[in-house]
Amino acid sequence: MLRNARHTKILELIEEKEIETQEELCQELSDANFNVTQATVSRDVRELRLFKVAGTQKRYRYAAISKNEGELSDKMRALFQACLESIQVVGNFIIIKTLNGNGANAGVVVDRLNYSEVVGSIAGDDTVFTICKTPEAAQEVTERLMRIAKV
Repeated sequence: MLRNARHTKILELIEEKEIETQEELCQELSDANFNVTQATVSRDVRELRLFKVAGTQKRYRYAAISKNEGELSDKMRALFQACLESIQVVGNFIIIKTLNGNGANAGVVVDRLNYSEVVGSIAGDDTVFTICKTPEAAQEVTERLMRIAKV
């Protein structure tokens, strides 16, 4: 329970503030009444799959792979838009057709989005086969992907 609460707080903190180092994150957690060590924060950063992006006030800041499309880099978004041919929902499956040789690129985008509704995906040469928990989830994920692709 404490770990989940800490993870939630970390995600909240990096959304609200530009936190550049694990030491800063330790201090912020301490200020929020979480007793942590740098080793714990290091493990949390790895478990949450945090990464660093350019900051506006600091050189870099922690960011999380979000459940929404806003966390894709401009380069990844442009790659997805350029290689996409079609997206189709079939039950709880999403079939993404791409230009030849771009299935893996589109698959990386789907994986990076880290949508909780997605159980897994398989990428081939020109197709990504994505499995969602429910047909409704597949429809919602498809709509989000189409917004990213600007289809």
